[in-house]
Amino acid sequence: MPSIDPSFVRQLFHQQQGIDPVPSNQRILHWVQQLTCLLFPEKAECLPASEAELAQQLLTLQYELLELLQATQACRSCNARQVADDFFASLPSLRHTLHTDIDALLAGDPAARNRFEIIRAYPGFLAISFYRLAHQLHQLQVPLIPRIITELAHAQTGIDIHPGASIGHHFFIDHGTGIVIGETTRIGHHVKLYQGVTLGALSVDKAMANTQRHPTVEDHVVIYSGATILGGETVIGEHSIIGGNVWLTRSVPPYSKVYHRPEITVETNA
Repeated sequence: MPSIDPSFVRQLFHQQQGIDPVPSNQRILHWVQQLTCLLFPEKAECLPASEAELAQQLLTLQYELLELLQATQACRSCNARQVADDFFASLPSLRHTLHTDIDALLAGDPAARNRFEIIRAYPGFLAISFYRLAHQLHQLQVPLIPRIITELAHAQTGIDIHPGASIGHHFFIDHGTGIVIGETTRIGHHVKLYQGVTLGALSVDKAMANTQRHPTVEDHVVIYSGATILGGETVIGEHSIIGGNVWLTRSVPPYSKVYHRPEITVETNA
C-alpha cells in the first residue's frame, strides 16, 4: 500500500502553522455577492419581503464584514468595528456611483437594451461593482480582502482592476476581456475602455512600490481595444481618443487623437 513521506507531512504541517489565518476566498465571495444582490435586486438572488427584512440582511452583512476583518490577521492594526461601520455608511454613495456606471453603459453601448440587462449580464458591470466595493475597503486601509475581491471578479470576467486604482463616475467598460488597470492608475469621469486595454507601469521595480507608476487618464477619454498606456508620468488629456493597438509611454494633450496605422496588403489572383 502506498505511503506518504512523514518528513514531507511534517514540513507541510509546520508551514501551515506559520500562516496567518485569513477567511477563505469562497467566504469572501459569498459576502460580496450577497451585498451586491441587495444593492441590485435585479440579480434576483435575494429578494427581501419587507423593508425590515432588508434592514436585517444589511445588518447581518455588516456583522459578517466585522467577522471577516477580525478573522484576517493581516488586519491586526484595524479598528474592525469602525471600518465596518464606515463601509456600510458609504453604501448610499457607492450605489449612486454604480448607477452612473450603468448609465454610461446604457448610453454608450448600442447593444444594451436596458438597465436590467446590464446588471444581470454585463461582465464590465460585475467587474466595476466588485472594484468599487473593494476600493472603498482599500480606502479604509483594509489589507488583502480588497485584492481578493477584485481577483474574484478578474477570474469571472477577465478584467483586472487593482483596488487601489482611482476611478471616477460614469465609467464604461465594453466587452472588457483582457483589461488591466494597475494599482496607482488615476481615471477621471466619463471614461470609456474597450477590451484588451492595459494601463500599466513602464518598468517593474520593487523600489517603485510607493510611487505613481501607472498612467493618469483625464475626463471624457476613450481608449480602444488593445491599447497599451504605460508610466506614472503619462497623462492622457481630457476628451482624447486613443486608437486600437496604440503603444503609448508619453503624455498627450487634451483633445488629442492618437492612432496606429498598420500596413495591410491584400493580394488576390482575381
